Order: sequence, then structure tokens, then C-alpha cells
Amino acid sequence: MSSPQAPNMLTWYSCNNGNCVEVADGGDHVLMRDSKDDKGAILAFSRTEWEFFRDAVKAGEFDII
Repeated sequence: MSSPQAPNMLTWYSCNNGNCVEVADGGDHVLMRDSKDDKGAILAFSRTEWEFFRDAVKAGEFDII
């Protein structure tokens, strides 16, 4: 497993309104953090975990109503 880069060295992707999460490519992991707290906790997901999550979102498994 490769070590993720320091958070300030990563390119973070987010929505435009600043009220969501940001994601970054952390090497072997996909990283996620709160867009309102760039100094806060960072969650790390394996590529496999992220792909399962991404596919579930695309399939509407988290849609409300």
C-alpha cells in the first residue's frame, strides 16, 4: 500500500456550493473529507470500497423518496 500524500498536496474535487464532501486520489485509496473543514478528518477507502459505493450511488441505492 502506498502512503497518501499530505492533504495540502492533493487535488480535491467537490461540488460548487461548498456544502458537501471533497474527494481526492490518494494513490491506493480514494480520500474523502468535509468541504467545510479542510483541516478535519480524512476518510480513506480502498479502490474496491470506493467502486462499490460509486456503483451504489449510480444505481440510486441512496436516493430518498
